[in-house]
Amino acid sequence: MTQNEREIKGKEIASRHDLTRISDNLYHVKSQTTDKEYNVIKTNDKWICNCPDHTFRQVCCKHIHAVEFSLKIREEVKEKNKITIQPITIDSCLFCKSKEIKKYGIRHNKNYDIQRFVCQDCHKTFSVNIGFEKMKHGPKGITTAMQLYFSGESLRNVSKSLKLIGMDVTHQTVYNWIKKYTELLGKYIEGITPQVGDTWRSDELFLKFSGNIKYMYALLDDETRYLIAQQVANTKFKEDIRQLFRDGKKVAGKKPKVLITDGARNFHQAYMAEYWTRPLETRTQHISHIHFKRDMNNNKMERLNGEIRHREKVVRGLKKEDSPLIDGYQIFHNYIRPHEGLEGKTPSEACGIRINGRDKWKTLIQNANKSLQ
Repeated sequence: MTQNEREIKGKEIASRHDLTRISDNLYHVKSQTTDKEYNVIKTNDKWICNCPDHTFRQVCCKHIHAVEFSLKIREEVKEKNKITIQPITIDSCLFCKSKEIKKYGIRHNKNYDIQRFVCQDCHKTFSVNIGFEKMKHGPKGITTAMQLYFSGESLRNVSKSLKLIGMDVTHQTVYNWIKKYTELLGKYIEGITPQVGDTWRSDELFLKFSGNIKYMYALLDDETRYLIAQQVANTKFKEDIRQLFRDGKKVAGKKPKVLITDGARNFHQAYMAEYWTRPLETRTQHISHIHFKRDMNNNKMERLNGEIRHREKVVRGLKKEDSPLIDGYQIFHNYIRPHEGLEGKTPSEACGIRINGRDKWKTLIQNANKSLQ
């Protein structure tokens, strides 16, 4: 077989989806002549395969070509389906909808300034503060408070930090901002479908709610680190977590090809209820025996658990199960916080969702508010 023939066959394998992504560095590719599956593994930025063609001839076999073509197709699809969330700009008059507007000085409020505009047609002046209407403090202060809080500061420390920039607010006011905008952003993000990969991981960690131990189950995309869904539960091994997997399908618009968990029985029960199907071709593969070889460990989930555990320690336990910290941190993790493992990207950017503007919190809040109008 010539190298060109291997490329053609690899393209055919990729087009038929006869391969399964297990992790960043491991693919299972079906043999075209037998019932076997070959492992295509990435080591030192180079793909190797355990098929005879690659093992004995040391050539780029059709299975490696299939993986390369699959990666290329996925990048093309992701590029085509990219979503860009832009800051909201004022381009028309609020009264007559004319496009003939221009800046007309600054309106000085008690705690912040806001741009004024004048319409060249109806000659009326107006100012717009999308997403922050009737707020005593300006967008910059509010989004700074949110960034500080989800980065690890307590409510009282956020309040003290804001005093350094001339904002005298109580920790209760900061909490009210967090609660209000977490709810607003949660509704907006529900309408966005992230382009997550085909391999998901799930695990649980314990949290304290008013001194009582609870467990948070999380569903994480292996490729992009996108936190797809989460569920707070009372027990560790007996809790029904079917809703977690159901929410994952709803958010991603699909189910995974591979699910990686530990050996807990409730993970397997939820998998059988939500992801197991009779046609073998559409069945999710469940890997429930975690070990430390290559990417078959659950290190990415443990890293996420560490993030959340560190944040929970700062607030010394959560006061109630509907705390905005839980949903708010999911938004922060997915859309605001850059990850070293993603080369400085956020999980949302890795999923094809780009947020423009210097203040991502402000851009999200503006678009969330506009979507509800």
